Amino acid sequence: MSGSGQRIRLMAILAADAAGYSRLMAADESSTVAALDAARRVFRGQIEANQGRVIDMAGDSVLSVFELATSAVSAALAIQKALDAASSVLPEERRMRFRIGVHLGEIIEKADDTVYGDGVNIAARLEGLCEPGGITVSDAVYGAVRGKVAARFVDQGEQQVKNIAYPVRAFRVTPEGQAASAPAAATRPLAPPDKPSLAVLPFTNMSGDPEQEYFADGITEDIITDVSKLSGLFVIARNSSFTFKKQNVDVKEVGRKLGVRHVLEGSVRKAGQKVRINVQLIDAASGGHVWAERFDRDLEDIFALQDEVTQKIVETLKVTLTGSEQARREERGKVNSEAYDYFIRARGLILQFNAQGASEARAMLERALEIDPGLAQAYAYMSVVYCTEYLNRWNDPAPDQLEQALVLARRAVKANELDPISHNALAIALMWNAKLDEAEREARRAIELEPNYAEAYGTLGGALHFTGRHEESIASCEQALRLDPQFHLWIHAIGRAQFTLKRFNEAEATFKRRLIHMPRSDVTRAYLASLYGHSGRQDEARQIWRELMEINPKYTPELTLRVLPYRDRAPLEHFIEGLRKARLTH
Repeated sequence: MSGSGQRIRLMAILAADAAGYSRLMAADESSTVAALDAARRVFRGQIEANQGRVIDMAGDSVLSVFELATSAVSAALAIQKALDAASSVLPEERRMRFRIGVHLGEIIEKADDTVYGDGVNIAARLEGLCEPGGITVSDAVYGAVRGKVAARFVDQGEQQVKNIAYPVRAFRVTPEGQAASAPAAATRPLAPPDKPSLAVLPFTNMSGDPEQEYFADGITEDIITDVSKLSGLFVIARNSSFTFKKQNVDVKEVGRKLGVRHVLEGSVRKAGQKVRINVQLIDAASGGHVWAERFDRDLEDIFALQDEVTQKIVETLKVTLTGSEQARREERGKVNSEAYDYFIRARGLILQFNAQGASEARAMLERALEIDPGLAQAYAYMSVVYCTEYLNRWNDPAPDQLEQALVLARRAVKANELDPISHNALAIALMWNAKLDEAEREARRAIELEPNYAEAYGTLGGALHFTGRHEESIASCEQALRLDPQFHLWIHAIGRAQFTLKRFNEAEATFKRRLIHMPRSDVTRAYLASLYGHSGRQDEARQIWRELMEINPKYTPELTLRVLPYRDRAPLEHFIEGLRKARLTH
């Protein structure tokens, strides 16, 4: 204990609160108070039975600490099981369900036994990611308890949580043998398609220099793009395969989670102008190696190296190429290594999806184009940056920035008519410029050139939605989500189309599912608030709006109205009408 009466300790922290407590109190105060007292007894009993210590039980919340992460998770599982059994005799609307978050980290313990610090804050934020009746833990807890408790862990990816400077990787926990809850549908095992299927995991950087991480990622992304162009092969998109980055993965679990029969993994070593790639193809069902090979090339021949890897996959999996695919697989020639380096750095920065990353990516793409003015994908990604900055009001966008994005995208297609990324960039720019028929054509052309192009299916879904073809839009976005199961943007797009079709129950489940993946989304909350307004649930509308204002105090519905290029304004009026019914706007 320090002189100030405080000490810092590494502990497992369990934070919980009751979902919908205000609603339950408003409906039946005496029964809710009795249920809360009973729940507190369950919490205290299981916490103490697992060698934990209750710190606080203020209101409908619980805070406790444990010496061991296994004890905390065991307590959480036992608590949810007991609470579920106790409430099973009640109608669904009267059941009191708790969310539980568990983190392993440092706490500051005061002389009066109260605790605070980032460890406590993170546990509370993890609890906020849960569905009612659920448990979410941090990666620190997952690493400490994996294989030691009878539970399944489903990776929710990195989450940016309030008042914590760095992202936290979260895992949903369910008892062994229990199915995941309905909102977790995207994380249930997926059945492989009826053709060869593949996920390419992020290659390991073996260069001995952490600064070369971007290069290993760039090689991985290029290989994913290459194999995605083959119609005879089903390929998982980059966003989903990269959720396994820097994890000690179980290839069988990867196969189940992404719904593929084979997994490609490898490593990259770059030394000067030399590149070595070690690659192995693994059967996801058995975990056995199908083949392993080493490829050595000069950096200027990086495209040839990638082609060799793709050709080996084609031969091994017996993928049949169409005539046009065979014709397009001609030798691509040498690359300017300096321009390529700037390009793949920029691509990684774009994926950060923030203002600073966009600004830095723009500068690197400009440098790449100065060196190699014929680099089509550099123009394409520059166009995407321009659109992203304009739509998110980043970096003081110019009034004509969407028009500039369109010019850049057309230049990308002119530089390489057979590049699917350029066609998708053009589709995006056309869509946000409200040229929806042309956007649809370009998105379909991108898919023709790259049949596994998840983002192009998502772009097509957007164009179809804005033209009023909402059912077709949902189908296209669902295909994008199958190719990219971990990418939350398609989930929001599906929910928006369901909302427009007034399928409110489906839309609510979809929007909530999106918030599991992207808990700080302001626009998804705006749509939920409107949905609650249409459904006569004003208290829930105001609560979700308060959360939205905490995340983005500058948000106004006009921001959404300004950017969505609907051909018919009826969906926008539908959105605003729900907010009016909830008394959130005039």
